[in-house]
Amino acid sequence: MAGILMCACSPKFDWRTVQSAQERYTALFPGKPDKMERKIPYQDQELQQTLEAVKIDEDIYSVSSIYFSPQQAELLPKLLASLESNLFGNAGVDQSTAVSMDGSYQTAGHQRFAVKDYFLEFKSVGATQQAMRVRWLTRPSLNGGIWLYQVSVLHAGSVEPDVKTFFSAEDRANFFDEFHPD
Repeated sequence: MAGILMCACSPKFDWRTVQSAQERYTALFPGKPDKMERKIPYQDQELQQTLEAVKIDEDIYSVSSIYFSPQQAELLPKLLASLESNLFGNAGVDQSTAVSMDGSYQTAGHQRFAVKDYFLEFKSVGATQQAMRVRWLTRPSLNGGIWLYQVSVLHAGSVEPDVKTFFSAEDRANFFDEFHPD
């Protein structure tokens, strides 16, 4: 009986600050994230992509980072456009009419920069609905390279009362507010 009560009282979120020195960011995750790395081929080049993600109930909190060396920096605009196009296409949403919100993010050095978050409801063919809040941002590296980050929360299930309100709730908004690239 005591074990059941302990489980019932344990918090759903175990917020922890994750410092990813290699990917040059600090993030507040609602649990211990798993980390995966892979090389992605793009225009006859290989880019290093790292994904840190944790699943809490129906939500997947994730940070994806791709590093572009100074010699690869020219690839960034086209790859970012491709990532955005693919995600909006998979959601069945036109980027120009997608629900969005202008905001800002803060670097580890306390500088503020403008950012745009998108709120997507994927067109579902089955009973499972999916929705996502996503943000892309770029940061220059000291050596002339550039970091591309995708910060997102993917939710499997309905969103009430609407997608923007759902993802602006404190437990999801904290994840976005506490992502700080170097």
